[in-house]
Amino acid sequence: MGRLLSIDYGTKRTGIAITDELQLIASGLTTVGTYELLPFLKNYFASETVDLIIVGEPTQKDGTPSQVEEEIKKFLIKFSEEIPNIPIKRVDERYTSKMAFQTMIDSGLNKKQRRNKALVDEISATIILQDYLYNKQ
Repeated sequence: MGRLLSIDYGTKRTGIAITDELQLIASGLTTVGTYELLPFLKNYFASETVDLIIVGEPTQKDGTPSQVEEEIKKFLIKFSEEIPNIPIKRVDERYTSKMAFQTMIDSGLNKKQRRNKALVDEISATIILQDYLYNKQ
């Protein structure tokens, strides 16, 4: 069984989270510059088996797509062309950044550590993946 990988896509940075091989536990993997996301993923897939990519679907409070959605769609087209053998599933990612920030507070990080936007993105990707794992049961 391969891993599941989630992506919290952003215009500047993208958070990535991964499961264990049994697909039970979600853990933050890293945050990469969005411009280097595809090369990073190709390199990761060369050494790890991934069964499914879960990509956050950002929406406004009223349910309409957020501004970054167009960029995500462009990335997904390019991803599917270059890596066609790994399926992609989209999931609602509303409030994950707020939940990630609260997680940072709850874990005792100080104000300076909480300003690390890369960490927020990685935690957001982990929350997206945890939510997917919980809801697929």
